Amino acid sequence: IICNMLRLIHRNTTKKRPSKHLISNNKYIFSQNRFFTLDQNFLASMKLKQVPFGFNGFGEFVYRRTYSREKPNGQNEQWWESVQRVVEGTFRMQKQWIQNNVAPWDEAKAQHSAQEMFERIFYMKFLPPGRGLWAMGSPITEERKLYAALNNCAFVSTKSDKDPSKPYAFLMHASMLGVGVGFDTKGSGVTMVYKPSDTEMTYVVPDTREGWVESLKLLLDSYFKSGPTIKFNYDSIRKKGEPVRGFGGIASGAKPLIVLHGELRSILDNNVGSTLSITSIVDIMNLIGKCVISGNIRRTAEIAFGSPNSEEYINLKNYEKNPQRMEYGWTSNNSVYAELGMDYSGIVPSVIKNGEPGFAWLDNMQAYSRMGDKPDWKDIKASGGNPCLEQTLESYELCCLVETFPDNHDDLEDYKKTLKYAFLYAKTVTLGHTHWEESNKVMLRNRRIGTSMSGIAQFINSRGIDELKNWCNEGFNTIQMYDKMYSDWLMIPKSIKTTSIKPSGTVSLLAGATPGMHYPISEYYIRRIRLAKDSALIEPVLKSGYKVESCVMSPDSTVIVEFPVHSGENIKKQDDVTLWEQLLLASFLQEHWADNQVSCTVTFDPEKEGKDIESALNYFQYKLKGISFLPKVNNNYPQLPYEAISKEQYQEMIKTIKPVSYSQTRTGTPIAEKYCDNNVCEV
Repeated sequence: IICNMLRLIHRNTTKKRPSKHLISNNKYIFSQNRFFTLDQNFLASMKLKQVPFGFNGFGEFVYRRTYSREKPNGQNEQWWESVQRVVEGTFRMQKQWIQNNVAPWDEAKAQHSAQEMFERIFYMKFLPPGRGLWAMGSPITEERKLYAALNNCAFVSTKSDKDPSKPYAFLMHASMLGVGVGFDTKGSGVTMVYKPSDTEMTYVVPDTREGWVESLKLLLDSYFKSGPTIKFNYDSIRKKGEPVRGFGGIASGAKPLIVLHGELRSILDNNVGSTLSITSIVDIMNLIGKCVISGNIRRTAEIAFGSPNSEEYINLKNYEKNPQRMEYGWTSNNSVYAELGMDYSGIVPSVIKNGEPGFAWLDNMQAYSRMGDKPDWKDIKASGGNPCLEQTLESYELCCLVETFPDNHDDLEDYKKTLKYAFLYAKTVTLGHTHWEESNKVMLRNRRIGTSMSGIAQFINSRGIDELKNWCNEGFNTIQMYDKMYSDWLMIPKSIKTTSIKPSGTVSLLAGATPGMHYPISEYYIRRIRLAKDSALIEPVLKSGYKVESCVMSPDSTVIVEFPVHSGENIKKQDDVTLWEQLLLASFLQEHWADNQVSCTVTFDPEKEGKDIESALNYFQYKLKGISFLPKVNNNYPQLPYEAISKEQYQEMIKTIKPVSYSQTRTGTPIAEKYCDNNVCEV
């Protein structure tokens, strides 16, 4: 029997047959080969090309540190290999989707498109988000099918009558995957807190993300559903210092989870017999964020949304009134659901003092796509946004971003072609299901995408605002055309919204672009990066002449590398852009480009411009969906991340710098990109 089976298998696998067959009804059926690879001759030619990393080698350094994955042979990827992984992973997702739905797949056409996508990523005309550049095509998506790791951000409402612990568990799980999460405080006055029963139950916490999340849910359920008193056994959790595979980094041990359990018990004990307060909701979410940061992920992003009429909420970051929150209140940005026509005078003093709260106009988020168009109420079900407020979101919704660099293009037609492949990447990501039923239910319907622009300040500087208006409008219309085309091909709904302006971070550094719509600190500046003292990247940058010195805050474990940066000839610096000009640019992009939102953190001089904030909010509340503010402060501490320098200082620094050779450098598995890697919205 076995011999006959082997002969049959051999006969079936060696029989020559075309990849497509015509059957009696003249429709194509598909080949069972679900693997997709780029042509080897094409790859051989591309790996010899020069990579246009930005900012005098700083872009390549960021790539080596953050995105160059370790290969099976122990070496790290070169840029062309990272792009190959991303593109092949993207087209495998498409191919499997098409074949699962018994639709025709054109291998030759796919090969042509994949090569075009490869070149546009390789030359940094567009880039996947940091999460996609790090995870797409890796074992995370290919083997473990963790497609949630490709998404940047999420939102969840705490108003849950059926399962009140689920929003908190969702935030923890998403945060541990590096997804930034927004949440509201609508569970206040709704979620009842009970004393756990006298029955005891022991839960042995597995050494997995799911195990940590389940421990949180069990603890919350014991209070929200009067369940058994939970005791935890932490013996199975790996010890501190052991490596973490997959997402990279070093294990923290059980301590962050033990601390979280203790802190939550204390909060919930104080709420027994009443409903959760606004403070308790934000405290629980913030403490989860602190645990995630301590537990290897190191960074997370949260945003809280509350009522502008709640003094309790507004004062959450007033540490004179709430000194206990100083230890964890920093883990979220706090914004209010601003109401059109409201009186802003009571909130503005807090904004002038510490930059918070931010403002989210939910009426505008629900009613409008681009603010220059008529209301369409596409997002009537939306209830919040992501931590940087570039995406309108429903509860449990995740979204994918993709970043384009208009100033890296010769003309508008070239940019339109880039938009075709950038949008195709993002649309493909929407094919991947998450492991949360509630998220899939929303995402499969909305297919929300945020196609973003970076280097906007450079584009305005080189081509002018009128040209930007033209590219925005033409580009937006181009994306709508491709959304219809790809949605029809993939047999899925059109995306509810398609464009945004994200704040960016490390991805724009690769391309030598200013982040999002923001202006640089100076035309010339020093960018300082922290590295572990044993990092394999130190030796090559030292040999090339970059300055490396011990970190004054942690000299035994950390060094600082200095990179001189030129951000663009005669470009405006941050201090020369007024509060009003920043708001005007944000509203301009919300009118002509973003049908989701524009992430804008307005920097302002508290003494000179603080008095203008109330008037600015009154005017711009009808033109924006969200905005945040950041007062400028004089930082005099040593080794600042950014330091403005003169042209002469810059030229003197680059005299001694040579191109860096990373050919023999092995950095191991990079630590996963967490959300947007931007200091404004990430903690």
